[in-house]
Amino acid sequence: MFHGNTDGSSSLFDRVFFTRTGGHFAKTLQEDAVPNGNAESFDYIVVGSGSAGSVLANRLTEDGRHTVLVLEYGGSDRSVLIQMPAALSIPMNMARYSWRYETEPEPHLDGRRLHCPRGKVLGGSSSINGLVYVRGNPLDFERWEEEGASGWAYRDVLPYFRRAEARQEGGDDWRGQDGPLATRYGSLENPLYRTFIQAAAEAGYPTTDDINGAQQEGFGRMDMTVKDGVRWSTANAYLKPAMTRPNLEVRTHALVTAILFEGRRAVGIRYEQGGVSHEIRARREVILSGGPINSPQLLKLSGVGPATELQALDIPVVADRPGVGENLQDHLEFYFQMACTQPITLYAWSGLVGKGMVGAQWLTTGTGLGASNHFESCGFIRSRPGIRYPDIQYHFLPMAVTYDGTGLASEHGFQAHVGPMRSKSRGHVRLAARDPHVHPSIRFNYMSHDDDWTEMRACVRLTREIFAQPAFAPYRGREIQPGADIVSDEQIDAFIRAKVESAYHPSCSCKMGAVDDRMAVVDPETRVIGVEGLRVVDSSIMPSVTTGNLNAPTIMIGEKAADHILGRPMLVAAHARYHVAQNWQTAQR
Repeated sequence: MFHGNTDGSSSLFDRVFFTRTGGHFAKTLQEDAVPNGNAESFDYIVVGSGSAGSVLANRLTEDGRHTVLVLEYGGSDRSVLIQMPAALSIPMNMARYSWRYETEPEPHLDGRRLHCPRGKVLGGSSSINGLVYVRGNPLDFERWEEEGASGWAYRDVLPYFRRAEARQEGGDDWRGQDGPLATRYGSLENPLYRTFIQAAAEAGYPTTDDINGAQQEGFGRMDMTVKDGVRWSTANAYLKPAMTRPNLEVRTHALVTAILFEGRRAVGIRYEQGGVSHEIRARREVILSGGPINSPQLLKLSGVGPATELQALDIPVVADRPGVGENLQDHLEFYFQMACTQPITLYAWSGLVGKGMVGAQWLTTGTGLGASNHFESCGFIRSRPGIRYPDIQYHFLPMAVTYDGTGLASEHGFQAHVGPMRSKSRGHVRLAARDPHVHPSIRFNYMSHDDDWTEMRACVRLTREIFAQPAFAPYRGREIQPGADIVSDEQIDAFIRAKVESAYHPSCSCKMGAVDDRMAVVDPETRVIGVEGLRVVDSSIMPSVTTGNLNAPTIMIGEKAADHILGRPMLVAAHARYHVAQNWQTAQR
């Protein structure tokens, strides 16, 4: 993982990337396109070009029957910093590509404001994320169905995961091989990746051949969304191929400021571009795919949300939906860092010369360290007996560095990003003003439930045990963080309050549920409850956060929602088996 703040555009990069993405690149820069003088209308208007919005742009236009307009506030993704996988931490910290949201002071984390980056660029957050492909545990989706998302059980969503995916190693009952989204494993050339898996096995944990297949629980390889050495965002996978179609238009630098209603029916949107306001009509539907922060904000600005909150800002209420912006969830993680006694980590490439060599190889061949996100092995475990399926996730990295780039590596080391998966804490997204240019107020209420502290303490102690196994003996130096003297509950809690960070998985703020659930925002067909002609399709509609990173399940949501929107029959349910540990009620492993 490499850090820096150089400009990513270059003519060499443009030529190389155009070739590697099949020639679709030339049509991606319809920036600052403005409508002609006539009143415009499209069948569907999609707000946001991210992990779900790009999927919808492709699927809603593929049969040529419908016209679609995609509006994106960000601009081009033409940057080496976005397209080179190893540069992943840079664009998420750039105002050009990220909304750069911050939380309100979190009361249980020493009042710290945590970074909440969201993509502001073609491809949305899929263009600035860690390129990790984790679908979640099958039991996450069984839980969704229990929470009111009828038709979203594992048997229902698995076919859409498979439809989306083009797995490098081929498909099977769980994995897809013919879809737009390329996934692959890393090369595992650094011996520390396999050492991490071996140490976990020595500690008594299972290994798994495929965390996205029949068995998530255990340790194994981690998939990444990379194709031919390039970040395979949804912009590259879905949007750019679809932009060759005459029935799709994409407008960038377009800030949507309101949904237009006639009575309780959404009939269009208002947006600003270049300082000029425009209104566009939707003949069929308006679809919000702005994500878990922007989608609830736009709903509220347009009169759909908790009546008391809207009335306090003199916003006319179209539909009183108290769940809009509530139920906000995320994953927290910390970096368990160890010094490495052998000079084999990525630290060797962290200087200017090393970065230059990595970048040059990637630009000319698309290979080498630049072609990996460096999260190549991982693990999913249960924190204690009585937990039915994994509630702790590991990303392993052969370098000791902070993900956001603020703490550069200072020595050879390695680390595990570790954190609980199903926090009981709930937060909210609320309007700070009627002005759509003003960021909303975001508070996750991190660590506000007692169980969160129990799980975080387990993360520290269980990770320390793994790193103490014989497999790491040839490499293990001192414990950099938390530090070997951090052992008591009180010491661990203080460390967590000071050092824990978001894993950047905000979700669930417009949750899907039954129409008679007052806190549900959309029904199981993604239609906003209480109005007509309006849907939300992004990670905000998850009833509860999944076990792992969110790009893969958000793409699945886009795939399935497209069939709902077009009125197509759902794909045939897939009754593939999945693993549940037989001893889960009595043992932690």
